[in-house]
Amino acid sequence: MWIRNSTILFLLTVLFVSCDKKRSFDEYHSVGNAWHKDSTVTFNLPILDSTQRYNLFVNLRANNNYQFNNLFLIVAMELPNGFTKVDTLEYQMADVDGTLLGDGFSDIKESKLFYKENVRLRSKYKVHIKQAVRENGKVPGVTALNGITEVGFRIEKKE
Repeated sequence: MWIRNSTILFLLTVLFVSCDKKRSFDEYHSVGNAWHKDSTVTFNLPILDSTQRYNLFVNLRANNNYQFNNLFLIVAMELPNGFTKVDTLEYQMADVDGTLLGDGFSDIKESKLFYKENVRLRSKYKVHIKQAVRENGKVPGVTALNGITEVGFRIEKKE
């Protein structure tokens, strides 16, 4: 009886946690143990309801090997007509004491970073993401950004 009740409780918990009504798109790509400065992560977005508004996020999975406080990204959204909108973004990745920000119980933290909000997606788009981290006082970018293991992109319906 105890095993049966525990199993039912476990299944209900999994069902409750796995429900995500806002999600329209959520995909990750691995970048290995380090994200190379010339490596571009590309997402082919699906065609979505053009009457709906969406919030767009860059998702990152990082571990304690990430040695910077901030993260700089170059995010390019390629429109169907060939026009590309490019944004340079900065996100805080760690507290002042170096503790990695994000959600997670282990040394891997997941960060959900706002990219754009309240947008309409009228057709099929592509999103290209590159890291642009530089060390203080140095012009060339960090060749291999340790600690970032996966880069994701998420689209949520705006309520």
